Amino acid sequence: MSLPPIDSPQWNSSLRAFRWGMRAVSSTILALVLFATYLGIGALAHGTGFSLGWTLLSTLLVWAGPAQIIVITTLGSGATIVQAAIAVTVSAIRLFPMVVSVLPLLRTPETKRYHLILVAHLTAVTLWVECQRFLPQVPRGRRIAFVHGLGIALVCISLSANVIGYVLAAGLSETLASAILLLTPLAFLFSTARNSKELADVLALVLGLTLYPLASLLNSGLDILLSGVAAGTIAYGVHRFRAPA
Repeated sequence: MSLPPIDSPQWNSSLRAFRWGMRAVSSTILALVLFATYLGIGALAHGTGFSLGWTLLSTLLVWAGPAQIIVITTLGSGATIVQAAIAVTVSAIRLFPMVVSVLPLLRTPETKRYHLILVAHLTAVTLWVECQRFLPQVPRGRRIAFVHGLGIALVCISLSANVIGYVLAAGLSETLASAILLLTPLAFLFSTARNSKELADVLALVLGLTLYPLASLLNSGLDILLSGVAAGTIAYGVHRFRAPA
């Protein structure tokens, strides 16, 4: 999707920036991946015995596919609400660096903290990836409105997929539902590879993929965290070593 030039007077309207944000979902394959993912989540919620209303509310409040799967599976297996909340909180830590990297792209001297509350909630993998692609083309003063539109459009897609997946759950096999959920990490991997421009980015990605099988042999349950920290640290060290003094 082509946006107006960054100095165009068309950006003078926050409402128009919001609409362009909503339209931006039509230009990303990740919207289809998100649809398929939440299709599987709707089917999973149906199979676990949760109501459609509860499923839609959890999508709105949790807004993270893996965390929502944790909620459904932990509560469905008989865990308490406190146990499920702790598990989701630990899972949500992975989103903190994404929020930290997105918010500075939106702030202006006039930005209040409450202006960023909805953006922080909407920031997940898909929104973070698309912010890196779209925000350089959006004037800073209209970026919050644009991200609101983009995020709300993604939520609407997910809610629609929840309903369809929930209704069709009777005809969706458990294997197919599980396979659909795998689209999210695969799409994130390919999007990260596409956006890797610097040597440090490529090195971190390659090392992460290489070290993960070794980390999984430790059977610690922290294989992704260990391989990611090791790969990122090595890539950062190489970047600092190559940087001019």
